[in-house]
Amino acid sequence: MNSYKLISFKTLGDERGSLIALEADYNAPFHIQRVYYIFDTKNGVVRGSHAHIDLKQIAIAVKGSCVFVLDDGITKEEILLDNPNKGLFIEGLIWRDMKNFSEDCVLLVVANKHYDETDYIRDYNKFLQKVKNV
Repeated sequence: MNSYKLISFKTLGDERGSLIALEADYNAPFHIQRVYYIFDTKNGVVRGSHAHIDLKQIAIAVKGSCVFVLDDGITKEEILLDNPNKGLFIEGLIWRDMKNFSEDCVLLVVANKHYDETDYIRDYNKFLQKVKNV
């Protein structure tokens, strides 16, 4: 299944500030195996430029903003991430590019599997061939 959607996270807090908890199989629709974050991305840089075969991920701009360009091989959609209580859930064969990072952007990503280079498709033409064969 190739899909993506925005997920809203419940914000908890009081006069001291706010908190969002990510919990496996609760508000994250998978068991979390890996967490990483991207920061200090230079102006004009495009990150990503790949698809995954099997990986499930949620991307959250915990600070600042960036734009995801998602491509299923037929259509492309741009999604702005600019709020720490919204996450972008991506699964299946979706090509992703990330661009327009604000200077202060910190992009947090949680995934259902450990890093595995064999799960990546880094050539766009190979991605299109794979999508046709699914």
